[in-house]
Amino acid sequence: MTPIPATLIRGDGIGPEIMDAVLAALDALGAPFAFEERPAGLNAMERHGGDPLPEETLASIRRTRLALKGPLTTPVGSGFRSVNVRLREAFGLYANLRPCRTIVPGRFSDVDLVVVRENLGGLYVGQEHWIPVAGDPHAVGVATGFNTREACRRIVTYAFDYAVTHGRKTVTVVHKANILKVLSGLFLEEARAVAKDYAGRVAFDERIIDACAMQLVLDPARFDVLVTTNLFGDILSDLVAGLVGGLGFAPGANIGPDAAVFEAVHGSAPDIAGQGKANPVALLLAAGLMLDHAGRPDAARRLRDAITATLAAGTGTPDIGGTATTAEFGAAVAAAIRRAPAPTGAG
Repeated sequence: MTPIPATLIRGDGIGPEIMDAVLAALDALGAPFAFEERPAGLNAMERHGGDPLPEETLASIRRTRLALKGPLTTPVGSGFRSVNVRLREAFGLYANLRPCRTIVPGRFSDVDLVVVRENLGGLYVGQEHWIPVAGDPHAVGVATGFNTREACRRIVTYAFDYAVTHGRKTVTVVHKANILKVLSGLFLEEARAVAKDYAGRVAFDERIIDACAMQLVLDPARFDVLVTTNLFGDILSDLVAGLVGGLGFAPGANIGPDAAVFEAVHGSAPDIAGQGKANPVALLLAAGLMLDHAGRPDAARRLRDAITATLAAGTGTPDIGGTATTAEFGAAVAAAIRRAPAPTGAG
């Protein structure tokens, strides 16, 4: 089939290594994407006047409307603004989809849930300022968050539509409306209204964020699709990743009306960059989500089956007790794809 135009961003830290592993697997699938590589993050700043998100990268995504992105470094406490946040804002990527499924059985063997996170509002808008007191210019730090009725309705509708399309039974809205009666209360109000439109097709439940976190740790099988606001979604998606072996197994999709960007949930891990230790499974799974989104579900299934088969055969990176390097794991997945017969007419 004709390769699909897409933008490729290798990322910072371990990004180039895990991206190479993913490209090896995609090549085994017949190279379903025609990638144009563009820079972003720390490695882009030196060549583009200090801008970690150059215009050429934005222009590429505008053309392709599809991107696979390695992890990008965001300075803590100072420095430039998150490139991930800028990408979401630039393309209106309002829905952050983070599926979590057991591949390697551990404490839990039956986790299969999805976190749907609102991507553009809440406290992540980064509207912050200092208030000086008694000569200290940074005596008080203030952050402002906001949710709009339209954005709340849009993300909850996305979660219910996802549940219908993928045969999911329950959508749980996660909130803190008992305390944040305006900011979180609006989200809960709209969720309840949207749920009525899906009555009889998808069940609706609601949980306060702290109770939800506890219940996820005790019995994640009780949950199916969770939908929540920006900050809560970021925290919960890391929590559920811990239930299935860590962030190395956590892919993410950022979906908007005109573009979609796929990524691993984890960061750039500069402490192990260049050592061949990084686990590429999260980015491999993100490539699977990208194939689904692009209308190549057969290729996505073949990729996921090969990842599962590789892990089941005992091949793994050091973070999960294996001895394989990043490149070796990517090669093993590619070999598993080639061994498995491709279905007739598969993309």
